Amino acid sequence: MSTTSTTYGARDHARAQAGTVTEAMPAIPASTWPDPPPGIDPAKLVWAETVAGGGYTHKVLARGTELRLTDVEGDACAHLLLFNADQPWERLNVADTVKVQWNAYLGEAIALLSDQARVLATVVTDESGKHDALCGTSTVDGRTLFTLAAAKHGLTPRDLPPSLSFFQGVRVEAGGGLTFTGSAGPGKSVVLRTELPVVVLIANVAHPLDPRTDYPVTPLRVLAQRSAPSTPDSPEWTASPEAQRAFENTADYLTARGLA
Repeated sequence: MSTTSTTYGARDHARAQAGTVTEAMPAIPASTWPDPPPGIDPAKLVWAETVAGGGYTHKVLARGTELRLTDVEGDACAHLLLFNADQPWERLNVADTVKVQWNAYLGEAIALLSDQARVLATVVTDESGKHDALCGTSTVDGRTLFTLAAAKHGLTPRDLPPSLSFFQGVRVEAGGGLTFTGSAGPGKSVVLRTELPVVVLIANVAHPLDPRTDYPVTPLRVLAQRSAPSTPDSPEWTASPEAQRAFENTADYLTARGLA
């Protein structure tokens, strides 16, 4: 007879799993993360998790949080969506992020803009340089995982805009075609700074232009620590005239709501 065939047996079996540690799981509390990289203060960690290939995660982060994404083995693909946590109808607008800043490629000092011309987050550090703001996750797997993550925050499939993708690159050719350029290799990180309180949704699934058929997606490490938002003295504010205007819009919004 199975040890879980009775209520008591099922209870004892479930309780016996306490303390089990697997590669892909969050550390709770985040400060117990076993091997924080240089620059990460364990006492300041608010999110520490490894997301398996084909997995997803989500979190609400305060303004001024530093979110570090790391391609552990070289084949992660972090598809990202951001929403204003206080007013989730304000969300990442990939088209505006690209066209307002006259740049189709993600990298340091790029502001991730909302559909209200405000800055949801900024790329502070980029060791990879292999990202995509043109395709998003248009696969069934990616959209399904985003739908699951969104539901945890009261959001529906209708609330899901096009996403950004980190660690798998795409370049535009002279004729307008898109070429998949893959990753920069294992261990590369990207650090984002949140400029508003945000809902973060991440799906770690294959890029839609990845020609490989064996689903090679590998783990993604997610670490977030308390920090401080940017200020007018931060280089991100003056990276471009367009970015400066978006930061000023954000500051105006925060001041009016008593958040700055």
